[in-house]
Amino acid sequence: MTIQAETHQIKKHKHPSRKHSKKKDSVTVSVNEKSPLIPKRKGAHNEFNGASMSGAVMNLSTTIIGAGIMALPATMKVLGLGLGIVVIILVAVLSEATVRILLKYSRPGGTDSYGGLMGDAFGEVGKKMLQACVVINNIGVLVIYMIIIGDVVAGSSLNGVHHPGLLEGWFGPHWWTGRILVLLLTTLCVFVPLASLKRMDSLSVTSGLAVALAVVFLIITAGIAIFKMASGTLQMPRLLPEITDINSVWNLFTAVPVLVTAYICHFNVHSIGNELENPSLIEPIVQISLVLCTIVYIMTSFFGFILFGDATMGDILQNFDSDLGVPFSIELNDIVRVSYALHLMLVFPLVFYALRLNTDGLFFGSSEVPLELDNKRFAIVSVGLLSVIYLGANFIPSAWDAFQFTGATAAVCIGFIFPASIAIRDVYGIATKGDKILAVLMICIAVFANVVAIYSDAYALFKKTPSTRA
Repeated sequence: MTIQAETHQIKKHKHPSRKHSKKKDSVTVSVNEKSPLIPKRKGAHNEFNGASMSGAVMNLSTTIIGAGIMALPATMKVLGLGLGIVVIILVAVLSEATVRILLKYSRPGGTDSYGGLMGDAFGEVGKKMLQACVVINNIGVLVIYMIIIGDVVAGSSLNGVHHPGLLEGWFGPHWWTGRILVLLLTTLCVFVPLASLKRMDSLSVTSGLAVALAVVFLIITAGIAIFKMASGTLQMPRLLPEITDINSVWNLFTAVPVLVTAYICHFNVHSIGNELENPSLIEPIVQISLVLCTIVYIMTSFFGFILFGDATMGDILQNFDSDLGVPFSIELNDIVRVSYALHLMLVFPLVFYALRLNTDGLFFGSSEVPLELDNKRFAIVSVGLLSVIYLGANFIPSAWDAFQFTGATAAVCIGFIFPASIAIRDVYGIATKGDKILAVLMICIAVFANVVAIYSDAYALFKKTPSTRA
């Protein structure tokens, strides 16, 4: 998930129009959303080669498929398998509609970034609001990544139940297999070097590997579920939610923020589109990516919930710590957990790179020196953000809790409320009546669903009632 925040540009030649100039005799070094995720390299005849359609699909799919896939089976526990799959498809359709709004309203003004579009519609305040939401969302996402890595490697204890991690399973419980030390060493030895990268030159390669590792998890989960179904050891899963009282109805909405977070890719669409030799391909690329990711999400939710039923954890990787009742169960458990931990480590610098740029734009937007050229500011912002993420991963109880917070606040603004507001604002006078009706409906649905989700979580917290989350 990459968000390249708009910051200052260093130009060899000044253009008469900062926003629309396309002169080829100028040299521009940019660190902003208009820069491609993969720098276009100069080839023969001094021409720039655009990114391929397949590479763009891979990058956008990586933006979509992150840690959210691990929480989707738990949403089936809340919604039931039938209703859950319907809601996954509905959120995918709404996500495609909001991305289409962003692309449609970018064309008249020649806007090449989400931040620029918010600036056009709502001025500097709008741009800062987007940057703030991106910072909140990405910190939440990276905290989720680190929580899951901690659960996988060091283990976790929730509601009085201990789930051993890989190290404890291999070497037994020791002081050096504890969560705090494991996450500290992971941060210092893995995330600090990766976060020190100032450019993402091999992004398509790492994106492809990250998606492949996520598919490994899906294939193994599906294989185990099919094997157990064939042997008759699995029960038929619930197709509908369990409704016992009004609070159980409100509890259904707690799944919405998780699904919203799982589809957030809006801030990255412009950047990926800017890579393409033919930018008009971005719309089919978005559609292909959303279809592919929706298929992966449905299959993961289906097989994960069938396999573990009402015992499904908020982070399904926690379920892969015991005998699965199939041959080579221990080995399959380890492969699943190791592959997805590596997946998150590969995606981490992508998300962190964007987080750092938006944080710098939010707090140091007036600086005349680009972030990548100011080593001191670069180090301060990086260390500060890594420290916040590390502390959050140690003190937030579960990945589901983090999903609830980011999904109900920043993610819903980025994915639904801001695009709908742009359509309603309609600074270029191109909105149809259908656009505005859809925008109003999306805002109402998003606000209602997330207010109810926050209320339900707060009610469960203060009443200390058992949670269906995990």
